[in-house]
Amino acid sequence: MALPSNVHVSSHPLLQAKLSQLRSASTSTRETRSLVHEIATILGVEAFAAGWKVKKAGMDTTPLGTEYVTHDIDPSDIALVPILRSGLGMIEAINNLLPTSIPIYHLGLFRERLTLQPVEYYNNLPFQPDSSSTNTAAAATAILLDPVIATGATAEAAIQLLREWGVQRVVMLSVLGSEAGVLRAAGTWPEGVEVWTGAVDARCDERGMIVPGLGDIGDRLFVAMGK
Repeated sequence: MALPSNVHVSSHPLLQAKLSQLRSASTSTRETRSLVHEIATILGVEAFAAGWKVKKAGMDTTPLGTEYVTHDIDPSDIALVPILRSGLGMIEAINNLLPTSIPIYHLGLFRERLTLQPVEYYNNLPFQPDSSSTNTAAAATAILLDPVIATGATAEAAIQLLREWGVQRVVMLSVLGSEAGVLRAAGTWPEGVEVWTGAVDARCDERGMIVPGLGDIGDRLFVAMGK
């Protein structure tokens, strides 16, 4: 399949093996959580290595009394934004990778059953306008987390919300996407969005579920079957 340059599909052999395990109906909730965490860690390492840099931060001293140059990441003005609820399953993995504490904000979006269109029910992105109405509370880079990009409607809505909030760049991490969903997410803001995913499946069914996919990953993560 032909994907745009702002879509990156992992070829990491460990990720692909773990994704195969995650697809199985026999995988338990505990195993599902661990696999999502591990896949998110690999994705994060790949995404951050490709687009981020290191910068000098200052000086410090080793236990032997020797001075050394300290380093930090660039960009440093970052916010972590999981899409509720399944994005919560990726927070710990990505937060643990980052060398400093960053704010975590949440977007609550769900797909309406009949139209499959996103409905926003929660948003705690802070707003602090200056004299020119620029939101000074917006991070420069948002790391958007959602394990599955199915139709792409939810991803598209989240990216639009982050763009309106004032970010300059969105890095979206997803365990799995459909071809149409990934294209829709990446095309929402081509110059400002990068999509990193573990794999891309060909299609969604009439219910908006990826085939073969992972099932309802939110239900699997939080033992909420049969809603």
